[in-house]
Amino acid sequence: MIKVIASAWAILLGLMLLQVGNSLQGSLMGVRGGIEGFNTFQLSLIASAYFLGFLFGSRLAPAMIRRVGHVRVFAALGSFISAALILYPVLTDAYAWMALRVIIGFSLSGVYVTAESWLNNSATNETRGQALSAYMMVQMVGLIMGQGLLNLGDPSGFILFIIPSVLVSLSFAPILLAVAPTPAFDTTRPMSLLQLYRKSPLGFVGMILLGFVFSAQFGMSSVYGTEAGLSVRQISIFVSAFFVGAIVLQYPIGWFSDRMDRRVLIFLVAAGGAVSSLGGLLFGGQFEFLIASALLTGGLAQPLYALLIAYTNDYLDVEDMAAASGGLVFINGLGAIAGPPTLGWMMQVTGPSGFWLFLVVIMSIMAVYCGWRMTRRQSAYAEGAEDYEAVPYAAIMPTASPVALETAQELYAEAAEELAEADTTEDEGTTAA
Repeated sequence: MIKVIASAWAILLGLMLLQVGNSLQGSLMGVRGGIEGFNTFQLSLIASAYFLGFLFGSRLAPAMIRRVGHVRVFAALGSFISAALILYPVLTDAYAWMALRVIIGFSLSGVYVTAESWLNNSATNETRGQALSAYMMVQMVGLIMGQGLLNLGDPSGFILFIIPSVLVSLSFAPILLAVAPTPAFDTTRPMSLLQLYRKSPLGFVGMILLGFVFSAQFGMSSVYGTEAGLSVRQISIFVSAFFVGAIVLQYPIGWFSDRMDRRVLIFLVAAGGAVSSLGGLLFGGQFEFLIASALLTGGLAQPLYALLIAYTNDYLDVEDMAAASGGLVFINGLGAIAGPPTLGWMMQVTGPSGFWLFLVVIMSIMAVYCGWRMTRRQSAYAEGAEDYEAVPYAAIMPTASPVALETAQELYAEAAEELAEADTTEDEGTTAA
């Protein structure tokens, strides 16, 4: 891991600065929007606009890179992000903010695709898994640091909009000045959504539902904090708690994923997320209970992203794993776009408690659907009986772009091939004996 960080520190530093700026502006929208008098549903549409832009950026960025190159795409999209961040306090209109959020989502997605392809190119086959782990850790640290910066200025002023603009501008320097060759860029032909659903209905539906959950946590938690009357400091702690929980529980859940029926684990994690969200609904009036609920809910919900991918791969042929990444990103993005408006409507009707009610409902639906699917299909774990070996879990977060997910899928495919070769060798040895 140390060698990976030493060889790719500039790219990792740039990506972390990007994530710090993105995290700060994401929460600032909810706080400043409340100050400007935007209602909850307007703020939910502003949150949804980011995911809409991000999804389009994920689809179009590869074509842009192939046409004009990494450096030009990186510089152009970075300029759009910096400009949009400065315009927020100038254009204090809900529809203008929606447009700016689409631009930022689109541009950040393209920047992530560009930077992640650089990171992937700097790693070898032996270190690619470690590079992915380092990248995921950098992302989470950046998300948490961004919440801390929310306390450095007055949300009603300009300074908190200038800080992420500066951070985003600075993030390009280490990446563009790093002595790393511009990578060749190509993407795998995606699997059709119908094929993906037929391969793994639970993985397909679970990824859509998780898009609802992640967009609520990332895009609407600061709106909830504002509506619930939390101070700026309390909002920053509350939002950070979701991501701290994800860091703490990501690897324990991954450990269990490799050692038990993944459907049972998905059911238990989703049900646990519903229970922890119910705790926020019932006891959210006390700040300590609110933070505990956020820690548990974030810690259980976000690792579900990697867990659902790992489960889906149990039913894919090795050659289809990388191809499935585009479909998984797309359906998760659809859920992320639909999540904030649905949550905004619920909060308009029920008040701030609608935030937790929304999470209870979505996580419960996931648990129930998982339980139902367990009655409809024999698991891969059961099919292999005692000889079954799960392809090792790869930690990846919902904030990743298609490049990172495709890299994770390539690692899954390599691991699956190694397991198949080991089984073949063992069988041949047994026959010979």
